Amino acid sequence: MSVLLARALLHLFGRLPLRLNQWLGGTLGALAWTLSPKLRRITLGNLALCFPERDADWRRRVGRRSLIESARALTEAPWLWRQDAGRLRGLLQLGDRHELLQSAGRDGEAILATPHLGSWEFAGLCLATLRPTTALYRPPRMHALDRLIRESRAHTGSRLVPTTPGGVRALRQALEQGEVAGLLPDQTPKGSGGVFAPFFGHPAYTMRLLSSLAQRARSPVVLAFCERLPRGQGFRVHSVAAGEDIYSEDPTIAAAELNRCVETLIRRCPEQYLWSYRRFARRPKGMADPYRS
Repeated sequence: MSVLLARALLHLFGRLPLRLNQWLGGTLGALAWTLSPKLRRITLGNLALCFPERDADWRRRVGRRSLIESARALTEAPWLWRQDAGRLRGLLQLGDRHELLQSAGRDGEAILATPHLGSWEFAGLCLATLRPTTALYRPPRMHALDRLIRESRAHTGSRLVPTTPGGVRALRQALEQGEVAGLLPDQTPKGSGGVFAPFFGHPAYTMRLLSSLAQRARSPVVLAFCERLPRGQGFRVHSVAAGEDIYSEDPTIAAAELNRCVETLIRRCPEQYLWSYRRFARRPKGMADPYRS
């Protein structure tokens, strides 16, 4: 029943006009803020850790808006999956340092990292219309939806590979062939796949994979997000280039540079970041879990 319901919702959201789709998503997000103490607590806890200089009223405003925008990211995804390349490019507006995104992979391989900020679904779909792209993909918990979601995300030309050793090899091969490799840089990696590095001044377990890929051929690394504009008007892209530290052989230094770039993007639009994600759940030995009530 849960799979049938999920498919019905994907079908519904995929056919609503974008403006109505995002309005409905925003309504669901506002309800989540009101009805889910757990989501509200995690969101406000993250904001208190990352923006201690801001007052409680600011954190509540940004936290509520974050859940609204996160819900919109979910409802708009099936709508985006149904759009062709021309329609997606028509929704793209240019913002801060947009030339970095436009040039990524033009003269060879590049790594593009898109954090959980704004519409990461749109960012992945739109990039694939510009350059040959291989993107790392974490299968959904509902395995029955895996093929549907994977094929939908790949319909603009991206090749999706799973978060397995085979998927990592495919990313390396894509870079060797002069393509773009796409990753989400702010997910907590499993096992020994990360190191602790500062994120808004706090240790966050951060992936080693991106810097490892970049080091092999000193591939350019660009981080970007697509800000969701109001009333279904589209998405504005913002980009930042990683500095030399991303190529450091010291994984902690490289991870700190990756987190610094993610921070830079978040500070441009904090209300569209996924603050309900337990980014600091994995802690260095001896440090308390900040999410434990």
